[in-house]
Amino acid sequence: MQAEPKKSLVGEEYEVEVGPVAHGGHCIARTSEGQVLFVRHTLPGERIVARVTEGEEGDRFLRADAVTVLEASKDRVEVPCPYAGPGRCGGCDWQHAKPGAQRRLKGEVIAEQLRHLAGLTPEEAGWDGTVMPAEGDKLPAGQVPQWRTRVQYAVTDDGHAGLRRHRSHEVEPIDHCMIAAEGVSELGIERRDWSGMESVEAIAATGSQDRQVILTPKPGERLPIVELDKPVSVLRVGEKDKGIHRVHGRPFVRERADDRTYRVGSGGFWQVHPKAADTLMLAVMQGLLPRKGDTALDLYCGVGLFAGALADRVGDKGAVLGIESGKRAVEDARHNLAAFDRVRVEHGKVESVLPRTGITDVDLIVLDPPRAGAGKKTVSHLATLGARRIAYVACDPAALARDLGYFREGGYRVRTLRAFDLFPMTSHVECVAILEPADKGI
Repeated sequence: MQAEPKKSLVGEEYEVEVGPVAHGGHCIARTSEGQVLFVRHTLPGERIVARVTEGEEGDRFLRADAVTVLEASKDRVEVPCPYAGPGRCGGCDWQHAKPGAQRRLKGEVIAEQLRHLAGLTPEEAGWDGTVMPAEGDKLPAGQVPQWRTRVQYAVTDDGHAGLRRHRSHEVEPIDHCMIAAEGVSELGIERRDWSGMESVEAIAATGSQDRQVILTPKPGERLPIVELDKPVSVLRVGEKDKGIHRVHGRPFVRERADDRTYRVGSGGFWQVHPKAADTLMLAVMQGLLPRKGDTALDLYCGVGLFAGALADRVGDKGAVLGIESGKRAVEDARHNLAAFDRVRVEHGKVESVLPRTGITDVDLIVLDPPRAGAGKKTVSHLATLGARRIAYVACDPAALARDLGYFREGGYRVRTLRAFDLFPMTSHVECVAILEPADKGI
């Protein structure tokens, strides 16, 4: 006998008291029946009416939006962006919170992930509990940092550029993104007709005037003539191979960090906040304290940001090995680090390449893995290499906490942890953890 389909609860409304913040840009509440709600557009301690956006009867939890605020938090502000709010643009999570409150919420999420997944208190992680704003991001009330140097616009059926709604393929047409960097906004993407395009990604380099757009046409569509308000290079995503191909201009942008220029090709990875590369590089170097003659690994090395900083500091008698899975990023890293004779960059996945190198001991390790983290196998291997210090750069506190737990099993403890608000108005946060052997000094 076939079970009856479960009833959808989408659109149902509940009056609830809002509990703590949760990982992912929402807060936790419970219905009078005890069902868990993950609610966006609210803050801890508020009383609200929550409208369900996803979920069915019997589900373990429901997703919801706060559509009416009955009792507001003292941390609530009027939303500055006209496109933010329930059912609207999904790019920002905390437009309705004071900047200081946003950082406190991010700190609470980090603390909870450390406790839950690594069994660590902030004190045990060497962290003072603060999330530091980037230089220049402390602004008067009502002003929003213009930090996003890379914006991927979706395109409506009638050719208007916009941004995706939360957990949706639907497009919110916009005239301006408040958190877009000036170099992106000045291109005028939102004022052009992009008919026939799936998406338009805009990139404004930090430290150079390089501007780039990457177009993804709909199947069978031709590229438009790109005439924007500032000079740009144009690239396209191939319909069959999904690779990024040059149309005109440079196939790369030039970024600056640590007093060095880095080539970043074909839309490759670079930190999005203009201050992020230098902020993270400095935190890593201050934590590792490289010495002349050290050997070092830079894992998930991208175009070579940390490898370059290490190479400068370990000198001619030191050596640095970078490992990166992106083929174009490896080409860029080799170009960027060509001046250093004792730097080598290998192409492939860390878990595959590192064992093949035959390396059995190193002095220092930097790893900046993707959002999912490095994982138990890789962490267990790294813990056998005897590194004096390890720097772990993480954009996801849950993945960081899981991996810190694996490092502890491998005999490493967290010496210090620092957190940086490099994604204002969103729930994302960047952390740098410095680890050392647990028996050091004992």
